[in-house]
Amino acid sequence: MKIQYTSYQETIAFLQRAMSAHPHLIRLQSIGETWEGRPIMLATISLDVTYADDKPALLYTGSIHAREWIGNELAIKFIQYVMDNYRFNPKLQSALTRNTLYMVPCLNPDGFEYSRNHFSFWRKNRRNNGDGTFGVDLNRNFDAKFMKNQNTSSNTYGGPHAFSEPETCAIRDFVEAHDNIRIALDYHSQGNVFFPAHKFNHEVEIEGTDLNVLCANMNHEIKKVTGRQYGIHRGKPPAQLIHGSGREYYYRKGIIATVVEVGTRNIPDYMKNMSESIAENIPAILYALSESINYSPIAPARVEGFTIKEVDHDSVELEWQYQSRDDIYFEVYRNEHNKSACGESSLVAITKSLSFTDTQLKSGHFYFYNIRAVDKVTKIKSPFSPELRLKTRLERHESARTLFPTRDTVGYLSKLNQQKNREHFGYNSMFIGIDKQRGISVGVVQFDLSTLVPKSTIQTAHFYLYPMNRVAAKIENYGEWSVSILDVTSVADIYDYDSVMGAKVLHTLGYTYGSDKMTQGIWLKWSFNGVERAILDKLIEGRKLLLRIQGPTSLPLGNDSQIMQFDIGYGPFGCGLHYRPNLELVYQLPESELKLAPSSCNTIFKEYVVADRLASGFDGAGDIVYGQMAFELNTELEPEKTVFTSARLTLRSSNAIAGAKDVRFTIELVELNDVDYAHVKQRQKIEYIGYEVSNEQLKERAVHHFIFDSFSLQELERLHEAKRPFYFIIRATAESKATDALVNWNNCQDSQPAELHIRYIERRKEPVEAPTNLQAQVENGVVKLTWNNPSDEDFVGSFVVRNRFHPPRSPFDGVKLYGGKDNYTLDNFGNPSVPKYYAVFSYDDAPNYSEPAQLHYSGNQ
Repeated sequence: MKIQYTSYQETIAFLQRAMSAHPHLIRLQSIGETWEGRPIMLATISLDVTYADDKPALLYTGSIHAREWIGNELAIKFIQYVMDNYRFNPKLQSALTRNTLYMVPCLNPDGFEYSRNHFSFWRKNRRNNGDGTFGVDLNRNFDAKFMKNQNTSSNTYGGPHAFSEPETCAIRDFVEAHDNIRIALDYHSQGNVFFPAHKFNHEVEIEGTDLNVLCANMNHEIKKVTGRQYGIHRGKPPAQLIHGSGREYYYRKGIIATVVEVGTRNIPDYMKNMSESIAENIPAILYALSESINYSPIAPARVEGFTIKEVDHDSVELEWQYQSRDDIYFEVYRNEHNKSACGESSLVAITKSLSFTDTQLKSGHFYFYNIRAVDKVTKIKSPFSPELRLKTRLERHESARTLFPTRDTVGYLSKLNQQKNREHFGYNSMFIGIDKQRGISVGVVQFDLSTLVPKSTIQTAHFYLYPMNRVAAKIENYGEWSVSILDVTSVADIYDYDSVMGAKVLHTLGYTYGSDKMTQGIWLKWSFNGVERAILDKLIEGRKLLLRIQGPTSLPLGNDSQIMQFDIGYGPFGCGLHYRPNLELVYQLPESELKLAPSSCNTIFKEYVVADRLASGFDGAGDIVYGQMAFELNTELEPEKTVFTSARLTLRSSNAIAGAKDVRFTIELVELNDVDYAHVKQRQKIEYIGYEVSNEQLKERAVHHFIFDSFSLQELERLHEAKRPFYFIIRATAESKATDALVNWNNCQDSQPAELHIRYIERRKEPVEAPTNLQAQVENGVVKLTWNNPSDEDFVGSFVVRNRFHPPRSPFDGVKLYGGKDNYTLDNFGNPSVPKYYAVFSYDDAPNYSEPAQLHYSGNQ
């Protein structure tokens, strides 16, 4: 037995000493008595503790499962931290002045002592079940969806009825008597994961963002101490969920509640692992305590109507609603990953406005936005609005694909179960790493690249995996998980372990995840660098990308498992399309090039025009002489499906100006009605092309390239759509008056005249029309949606999304229900009794998404 751990009697003695030393800070009471007569002790901690019950509170419960000693130990160390630091730590002082901490170090004293002294793996309390068995799983004994179980010997036996146990009755009665409790943390082991509460269905609750952000911000505090990242995972509603847990009981009462699973063993090495877990969780608890007041009745109201007004390729405009108040401002947070912290590092706006435009974003990129209101005097913050999720539009030259593996091309291979390896594909999940049962196991994911046009250029690529369970990764800080690109031609059979393990590796992606970064419920993301994207470019020709995911391949002495479980989205226990491994690609289609010669050239003097000659500078009187060119785009390119990706104008000079005077030449793209001095002088300049060329540069070389910027490219496209010529003016400028300074450029009839080079791709610019006639009805207890698709030859499919709180303005702002050519779908996982919004977007091959067809479903249709 590990003597460093504290017994229950030692815990009580510690609490009594703490109260005696700090009576203004700590109050101690018993809230009940166990079957074996032990008191269930609760410490109240606040400044000043006399008024503790009048403040918003955090409820901490620990060791409800007997063998999970972390709860009791962490509580003791946190109280010690408070006593050692409250006099001078301003964050701690503020948290304890504005909030109260109710702390039950051990909610299962009988089981805890039995685990310590008799059978360390004991989980339940010590109720005599009367049939030769003992114990009830206290975390199945609450009345939140209590489920009766006749198997009294089961580790998860929930008791004869809800609240049959003195321990659960004690905490229930305390909670019922204290409506100031705003947040509840229930500490368990193991897994290094937060399990936020749920309401037993697939619908998002208004508090869902509060739960995720609370966990993410606690995670941020943990990461600052040890670098470790905990998972955040709410389970898979409505099936396979815990029934009768305290977490759901607290949540049902309006308390923001989460389980915190700590460490990788129930009773780890105290000095090495338990002390580390304690150190990282102390600041996390302090953060949660400080948040209690933000969920109290005195907090500002939650921001309503937080939604997307407009999305572009590099910006997004957000808007929201709030009653007019001078004492309120808003904090807006932006993250690039789901379940990320909302703090100083992600705060992008502090504003009193009811809208915000975020700029300098990446095209085709996911962003997650959160908002809360803040009282400018008290600094108390509101709960969070439901999170906005969006994907910026693609730039005009970009296309995108989200690729998923088919059922038969995603799975895992085990060294010790080779006869069953084929069965591991398309069934539930991938186990990757090593354990005694399977030996070494690797994941295999193959993507079909045939929808990409050969010779396309990958601009960004991200591979995503969803970790669904890390309990079997039992060793702290051991092993790494990585992804390798395999030469598919070297793999004879993707279901054969030896074939995959012996395959030629083209490249191993540069980023690896250590075991302390392997989360549960938070997507893992591998971003391809330039070398890796170049490999993808080549693989498009072969039309397949084969990835092998590998973890540690050996175990230290005395350990039996270091394995991660990833969802594949297939099989009875897979979570469906939303959780499949996927490859997000942004790419450019192969370019074509036009090389145009000028259709006309003119040199325009003040008094006359010289046709078929191209010169510019200053005449003898010092008046400007303009060079003018026109180019005709006489092709069959469809303007609505032609995107100019780059352009350059190449000029060749045959002389330079004598002397040292600084004369420079600029090129302008212009609107021009007539070729004479007056019209040219009054021209409408559209944009300068490239940079000016100096006389010194004319002396150095004869060929000069003028590169089009983004705006001038768009203007070229506009002129193309209007079927108008491209007019250019060559204009001279000088630092002081210049005379007889004329430069001759190659004329239209010369062997090497001016050239306009335009590179382009064929890609639709605007989306097809939106779907129409969106309707909803309930059939066999399921919401069925129907709509009419647009009749357009470029229509590829419709994208259906559901949002509980506002009409989706982005195809990614909510839960995806369907994508394809059909004109109906079923909301199989939604609750038909809950009001919500639906939207359907049509899309083309780029994809460009249309404006949405929207519907509010009232929940009683």
